[in-house]
Amino acid sequence: MTLDRSWYARDARGWTCEAPDDEAAAFHRALPGYAPTPLVEAPALAAELGVGRLFVKDESARFDLRAFKYLGASWAGFRAVAARTGYTGPTTLEGLRSFLAPAVPGGDAGRRFGALTLITATDGNHGRAVARTARLLGLPARVYVPKGVPDVVIDRINAEGALLTVIDADYDGAVMAARADAESDAKASAETGGAETGGAETGGAAGDGAATSGGGVLIQDTAWDGYELVPSWIVAGYETLFAEIDAQLAAAGAAPFGGARAGLISVPVGVGSLAQAAVAHYRRPGLLRAERPLLLSVEPDTAACVLRSLADGALASVPTAATVMNGLNCGTPSSIAWPYLRDGLDAAIAVTDADAREAVAALSSAGVTAGPSGAAGFAGLRAALTGAGASSRRRDLGLDAEGPSVIVCLSTEGPLVAAH
Repeated sequence: MTLDRSWYARDARGWTCEAPDDEAAAFHRALPGYAPTPLVEAPALAAELGVGRLFVKDESARFDLRAFKYLGASWAGFRAVAARTGYTGPTTLEGLRSFLAPAVPGGDAGRRFGALTLITATDGNHGRAVARTARLLGLPARVYVPKGVPDVVIDRINAEGALLTVIDADYDGAVMAARADAESDAKASAETGGAETGGAETGGAAGDGAATSGGGVLIQDTAWDGYELVPSWIVAGYETLFAEIDAQLAAAGAAPFGGARAGLISVPVGVGSLAQAAVAHYRRPGLLRAERPLLLSVEPDTAACVLRSLADGALASVPTAATVMNGLNCGTPSSIAWPYLRDGLDAAIAVTDADAREAVAALSSAGVTAGPSGAAGFAGLRAALTGAGASSRRRDLGLDAEGPSVIVCLSTEGPLVAAH
């Protein structure tokens, strides 16, 4: 194992975990506008990094939301609302909306199921994705954001029709506000004969699994003790992205990773849910060790909670500060992600705002539009594979010997400007 202030490395490919649930893929294919996002080969950037082949998964093309987050939010929103209301029809948003709506022209779901509302906290795209899910279901949404979130992020959430509240706190404080809102809603609903207290975690809305109505449904992409089910559905939604990558690499003659001397995937990390999905996908039983890529997590140096946790050997929180990588500005890893990251990540690195800005320009030269959070994955690759100390880090990643390598960089969101 190698560890310093901004770099952690070991080989975790011998560890395996339960195979991920792939049920969300069919649900996503039924969503309006679904198509696999591009996997762009970037030979010039590969040459700069000194690797064989570099591919960039461009999530700026995900639906019209310009980020991967809708894969998790839509699936978790569907599963949570279906569980809350007792829906057992087709696994589609359209089917659930029809079930929720009252049998009157122009009715909305809220009139049939009381105050049923989706609630979340966000520092970027997750809140917009939850608000979009709510809108497509005919439900209201309440979204909490920390201070310092860019105005364009707020505008995009407002455009989905959500009630947005800015909290004078960091991301963790916004999560606490959303949690308190949902728990208060659940308690009020219980007192009036609706969902039992604790219904903010949808699996606990009714102890016997019966349908209940009313109250807030918390759709949060981080977990804590007693709130694990909904975040696990969000992670399951991200499995679609990695299945797409596998198929696209195969089509490009670059799969399985075992066909290369070294395989590596770089994943931007906030609370770690996307990285958890990567670990679950590439550490599943039945996948040969030689076909398991190394997994590199990338965080802002102002919010490197996963790197700190790996260094400490235990889940840790860190103070955060303003960063251009606002979508990654999280101080505490998700409790359900941590065991996967602890045992399944191979390396972790922290990058600066300057690194992220330079990565945006580099990806643009390869035809990929990205914001600083989305470009963090490439910033991490560049920081790990070039510059002072690179020879040691390359050895840690198995990239010091001669031979081909296949690297995948997740570019998780488009730029903040020019919203569409």
